Amino acid sequence: MRFSRLLLATLLALSSNLGWTQTYPERPVRIIVAYPAGQAVDVLTRYVADELTKSTGKSYFVENHAGAGGNIGTSDAARAQPDGYTLVMGTNGTHAMNQFLYKSPGFDAGKDFEPIVLVGTFPMVLLTKAESPLRDLASVMAAVKQNPKAADVALPSTTARLVLELLQSASKVPLFGVPYKGSAAAATDLLGGQVPLLIDTVSAAQPFIASGKMRALAVTSASATSLVPGVRSVQEQGIDGFDVVAWDGLYAPRGTPPAIIQKINEDVTRVLAKPESRRKLADMGFEAAGGSPGRFGDFTRSEQKRWGELIGRIGLRVE
Repeated sequence: MRFSRLLLATLLALSSNLGWTQTYPERPVRIIVAYPAGQAVDVLTRYVADELTKSTGKSYFVENHAGAGGNIGTSDAARAQPDGYTLVMGTNGTHAMNQFLYKSPGFDAGKDFEPIVLVGTFPMVLLTKAESPLRDLASVMAAVKQNPKAADVALPSTTARLVLELLQSASKVPLFGVPYKGSAAAATDLLGGQVPLLIDTVSAAQPFIASGKMRALAVTSASATSLVPGVRSVQEQGIDGFDVVAWDGLYAPRGTPPAIIQKINEDVTRVLAKPESRRKLADMGFEAAGGSPGRFGDFTRSEQKRWGELIGRIGLRVE
């Protein structure tokens, strides 16, 4: 008799939970982007939010909480109620690097979030303005050796900063990073001649490359990518072992019910699986990803280990 009551209670709980997840969300879901509007992660997140709204009939919207290399918005997300109505589009910066770069980022990337799904991956790209005599990585290194001013590199993100440090360490050529709050300001100064070089995302660079205003000199993935046709990687241009691929993925505050995590994962996975979505993401500078929450959690931990060891070896800190 006792077993029967326990079985009935379990079945009722499962039935209630199933009904709850089938009606989720019952109000708008916000996705926090911890960077300014117009950044690559913002463009991607707005596309995903729009597609989720269309495919589910429920409302998803984006809020930008920019500042401190992504720490402000990510901290806001970590403190949100774990009810499925606040998500954050995390990046390799916020969820793999910042805990090693900042003394007090304001959150614990490993403990404060539930991984949902890896959304997109992309290399970074080294750029100059179209009128520049620089044509490839070798010409950059030669110019820097002749003129220290040629070493100035605009850096609109934490990932760009790490790429610069890795490039400098591997090439033994001194480069000088100039920090910017976002891609728009960095691009303006590059085109205006205030800085000769820029490291940014493919998404931010594509419109300028397509219009002929900027020239891509190298990509940071291990090999060339169709996202930037005709441009060799840093490794292919002589720096062995150089491989930096950035990424964006959805997280929820720790304690968000597993059933909600799974439902969001399935909804996003369906969006990413559509051929038109994959084409659209490629146009924006991303390789569509996907996978289970568990797989994304494993990936996040492996990225934290990889970048933590690297940042520690370089001794890089952000004040």
